[in-house]
Amino acid sequence: MQPGQMAYDRGITVFSPDGRLFQVEYAREAVKKGTTTIGLRYDNGVILLVDKRLSSRLVEPKSIEKIYDIDEHIGCATSGLVADARILVDEARKNAQIHKITYNENITVEGLVKKICDFKQNYTQYGGVRPFGTALLVAGVDDLGCQLFETDPSGALVAYKASSIGSGRPAVMDLFEKEYQEDMTYTDAMKLGLRALAAATEDKPTPQTVEVGVVEKGKRFRRLDEKELADLLSQI
Repeated sequence: MQPGQMAYDRGITVFSPDGRLFQVEYAREAVKKGTTTIGLRYDNGVILLVDKRLSSRLVEPKSIEKIYDIDEHIGCATSGLVADARILVDEARKNAQIHKITYNENITVEGLVKKICDFKQNYTQYGGVRPFGTALLVAGVDDLGCQLFETDPSGALVAYKASSIGSGRPAVMDLFEKEYQEDMTYTDAMKLGLRALAAATEDKPTPQTVEVGVVEKGKRFRRLDEKELADLLSQI
C-alpha cells in the first residue's frame, strides 16, 4: 500500500479518494485465503461441497464444521473466518424462526439472504466495528424453486447456478464454465462438484476431507455421512 493510502485503511467509515473501503477489501482477502467451497444447482435441488482438509493428524475430523443447517429447507457453507461465519449462521437461524413464528410459514431463501446481507452491511458503515471476514454460499428450496446465493463481506448478494468461494475459486469456476449444465441429475452434479474440488485442491478428496450438504424439493436439508461420500468418491 502506498503511504498516502494508509490513512484510509484505519477506519471502516472512511472512503479513500478513489472510492474504496480498504477494510472491506481486506475482509475479501480473508475469504480468498479460506478453504474451497462449492455450490451448484441440479434438476431437483442444490449441492454444497467444502474442502475441510485437516491441518494436523491430531485434529478430530468431526469437530471441523463448514456446512450448517439454517432451517429445514435452507443450508449454507462458509469460507473465511469460521468464528465470523458462526455469528452469521446464528443470526440467520434467528431470522428464519422469527419469520416462521410471525407468519406461520417458511421464510424464502432470497428473503433470508437479504436479511443476512443487511446485517453484514451494517458492519461496513459504523465506526468501532470491522466487516465479517467470511462469505457464505446459501442453498435452499422454496416456492420459487431451487436457489443458490453467494454473499460478500460488503453485504452484496448474487444468485448463481453454480459458484465457488475460497482459495480454489478460479480453478472451480473454470471447470464449471466448461462443463456445468442446468438440467444435470443429482449424480452428475455431485460428480462434477467433487471433480471441481479435486481440481482446486490438487489432491484426491476423501470422506474425511470433504463435507457435503444437499437440499432437494420436498426434502429437508441434510449432510451426507462418510459412507455416502465414500460411495460417491468411488464413482469418480
